[in-house]
Amino acid sequence: MERAYNFSAGPAILPVPVLEKVQKELLSYKGSGMSVMELSHRSDLFEEIIGDAELLLRELMNIPENYKILFLQGGASLQFTMIPMNLMAGKKAYFVNTGSWSEKAMEEAAKIGDIEVLASSKDKNFSYIPEIPRVPSDAAYLHITTNNTIEGTAIFTPPETGDVPLVADMSSNILSSVYDVSKFGLIYAGAQKNIGPAGLTIVIVREDLIGNVAGLPAMLDYAVQAKNGSMYNTPATFFDLCSKIGF
Repeated sequence: MERAYNFSAGPAILPVPVLEKVQKELLSYKGSGMSVMELSHRSDLFEEIIGDAELLLRELMNIPENYKILFLQGGASLQFTMIPMNLMAGKKAYFVNTGSWSEKAMEEAAKIGDIEVLASSKDKNFSYIPEIPRVPSDAAYLHITTNNTIEGTAIFTPPETGDVPLVADMSSNILSSVYDVSKFGLIYAGAQKNIGPAGLTIVIVREDLIGNVAGLPAMLDYAVQAKNGSMYNTPATFFDLCSKIGF
């Protein structure tokens, strides 16, 4: 069978060895007599899957120990809401507007609190990356999109933000470009373009940014998700497995 090359903006192709391994173990994962889609997320087998996925991601991205890795649902689009809910804390959030995904993130953050565009390339239809000035020291965070799939631009060198957390949507270039994770307060990415199938979202967040806002809904609270090891509710077991193999 000839494999197709899929360059669509949604789910991307997976490596054939990943698909073959999933196919081989679909009916009985590691001799358990169950598909990974049927495994209890409290079982030793699944704890091994999610634990290995975290270890592999830490190794590949050289993620420091003071960062939590969360395996969540809702796509990067849900992070447009979760990030301001968890990080704003009454402060103003700043954005670098470089395209469609930046604008979506800004639109959702504006529903939570005050936002301001620090730099933008909208004047030329997002055809370039704008010069990014120094972010005010009292900002909640600065948000960037590292790769703009629709517009065809990318940020490979993150701006210096001092003590202000730098937040990055890396959905379309995580693991395909090298970044110093310690330069960021939070990195988030939908898995479907570079890591695995649609249905899993990865959040890499510095520990000091967790738990600073009280009264958040449990499912939208990074502190709750971190405390429960990304298993406050039933996780997407199949997607975690595919991502682990993809790493």
